[in-house]
Amino acid sequence: MKYPTNLKSTLEKLNKEYGSPKDINIVHKHKMNSLDKLAIFTTQRVGTMGFFFIIFSWTFIWLSWNIFAPIQMRFDPFPAFVFWLFISNLIQLHLMPLIMIGQNLQGRHAEIRAQHDYEVNTKAEKEIELILLHLAQQQELILKILQKIEKLEKSKTN
Repeated sequence: MKYPTNLKSTLEKLNKEYGSPKDINIVHKHKMNSLDKLAIFTTQRVGTMGFFFIIFSWTFIWLSWNIFAPIQMRFDPFPAFVFWLFISNLIQLHLMPLIMIGQNLQGRHAEIRAQHDYEVNTKAEKEIELILLHLAQQQELILKILQKIEKLEKSKTN
């Protein structure tokens, strides 16, 4: 590649072509509607140990009460636990699609970040190439200057 004569205009062309870097997280957040934000919120919260302990505690208390409480106070008798199964299935049926939607949104965000990283890396590669060319030209100029200095010193000593 030939060294560009005007480094400043070449850098300006690079900036025009690739633009300045932007915060993709902010761009992505502004593109999300309220339902997308709800799906992401749910996905982030359901996948935590806190949520697991809530569900575990609820199940433990429910089953313990309906096994060990006095028979007249039980509301979901052992061994069927029909109401508990019904509520558990409702929770699962509602959370599964919502979590999948949130994961799809997170995947889309990851793809956007990866594309942005690629663009930034491509621009950085072009800039590095330009810098290396500039350094190569400077080295050539320095060598020419050194050769001229050597010739001048030789001519002075003769």
